[in-house]
Amino acid sequence: MNWFTKTFSSTIGRKIIMSITGLFLCSFLVVHLVGNLTLFRQDGGEAFNIYSHFMANNPIIRTMEFVLVAGFLFHIWDAIVLTRRNKTARPVGYANSHPEQNSTWSSRNMGLLGTIILVFLLVHLWNFFVPARFGELEGVPNTEYLNLYSEVVLAFKNPIYVALYVIAMVALAYHLIHGFQSAFQSLGLTHKKYTPFIQKFGYAFSVLICLGFAAIPLYFFFFV
Repeated sequence: MNWFTKTFSSTIGRKIIMSITGLFLCSFLVVHLVGNLTLFRQDGGEAFNIYSHFMANNPIIRTMEFVLVAGFLFHIWDAIVLTRRNKTARPVGYANSHPEQNSTWSSRNMGLLGTIILVFLLVHLWNFFVPARFGELEGVPNTEYLNLYSEVVLAFKNPIYVALYVIAMVALAYHLIHGFQSAFQSLGLTHKKYTPFIQKFGYAFSVLICLGFAAIPLYFFFFV
């Protein structure tokens, strides 16, 4: 186990863990967005409440929540460690450095983007996950599931929360645009024939996923 510990505590090993957890979290975003899109159905929230009830009571989903939390924690911890190592390796920047000429804005500000996303995630969990799992929400008549839809409507009438949500989705889009292609590079999955496609797919994926999420609070704030 010594070689395993040394390998995955090295910079390259941590980048591999960052890549794997990042791609895993991308799959979570897809599943989460698909479920949240039921909010657009004109059924008084019935479909979304059924979806929420299923997610809260399915034993497989509940088990995967622990895997998801572990994925987030590993991803965040590796990001902190790698950032500190980079700063230690170069404590003073070059006097005539022009990083904008050979790197993107998102790649230079992944720490800032990640912090915005983390703050939003904590607020989001407190508003929805914690009440749904551990608290009491308003019950829906003649059903066995909780009316989480009403909580969504209430939350998205708050302009501060809506603004935070949209800003976080912009940050997430930039984070994903850089992170998606970087994950394949760290895993050694680069090829002059396929890398351009991966980059274009990653860009489209990042923009569409975040637009989908951002559209939800905007829709409820302006039209519901």
